[in-house]
Amino acid sequence: MYRNDPIIPTFSLILALGLFYMAYMDGLHIARLLGHTPEELSVGQIGLMAFGAVFLLYGLIGLTSYWLEGVELRPGRHFPTPATAPVAAGVILVLLLTALSGFFVRLIIYSAQTGHNPTWLQGLIFGSISLVVAALLGIYKKFFGRDEVITEEEKSEFPW
Repeated sequence: MYRNDPIIPTFSLILALGLFYMAYMDGLHIARLLGHTPEELSVGQIGLMAFGAVFLLYGLIGLTSYWLEGVELRPGRHFPTPATAPVAAGVILVLLLTALSGFFVRLIIYSAQTGHNPTWLQGLIFGSISLVVAALLGIYKKFFGRDEVITEEEKSEFPW
């Protein structure tokens, strides 16, 4: 069987943090050379953050796969075991999602009434809503969804 190992995604996350730190240090170096902090990012900072984002995404996907599927896939049907903790976490996350959605709607109404549009706050709230929905889907997949693992022989009909 194939193993689902968390080592490479963990190193990917460490590398992403290192790249983000290098971009930060590059910005401090540019600010020290110029005598003030520039308002735009340098090409080097953009490149470091782009590669950091790729490694960050790869690491998060790998660790999520490790958390959901486990170390080794076993063929057959797997039924979830009922527990109280995932239900309580789901209820708390749904309440948080409701509060964030209400705050997002109030922020849109505030923007329409006053003309002041804090887009950074709207993006932050919408990003948090997306992360809460992803956490709810992960909890459902891990604790409530039925899994079926199907395996093939090594010598299948496909040419690869």
